[in-house]
Amino acid sequence: MVSWMEFRAAEPELAQRVRQLFDAGRHKTIATVRADGSPRISGIECEFTESDLTFGSMTGARKGADLARDPRFALHGPNFHPEPGNEGAWPGEAKIAGRAIPAGPVSAEADAEGDGPDGEMFVADITEVVVTGLNDEANKLVVESWTPERGLQRVERD
Repeated sequence: MVSWMEFRAAEPELAQRVRQLFDAGRHKTIATVRADGSPRISGIECEFTESDLTFGSMTGARKGADLARDPRFALHGPNFHPEPGNEGAWPGEAKIAGRAIPAGPVSAEADAEGDGPDGEMFVADITEVVVTGLNDEANKLVVESWTPERGLQRVERD
């Protein structure tokens, strides 16, 4: 299992950018696998702790059932479109994939008001991290990806 802390230790600069991109907005998108094998996209919030990336699913939510059956997920941070004429200011976007490890019920501490719905918490076992952005000239797409097996890879595309 590769935790957020282990990824951050392996690639501190990339981890910092991923965190900034994820923190740019509250709502993220998660992809899970339905019982019939097709993909499901759901809105979600997540939290980075010192050691882990965590997220939850309310009781009865389909994404929680998906993750209980098949723990694979892909989490996409908030995204913003490049502004025409100001493409170089686009911060890019980040994605994290892996397996969701059950971490027990949502606790009252996880809910700031203490009155939120109950549900299941998950910790991310990270298998891939991707940051997509533009090069310095803003004329090529840059895809930086990391896996525990191969480490960091950078590809530029026209």
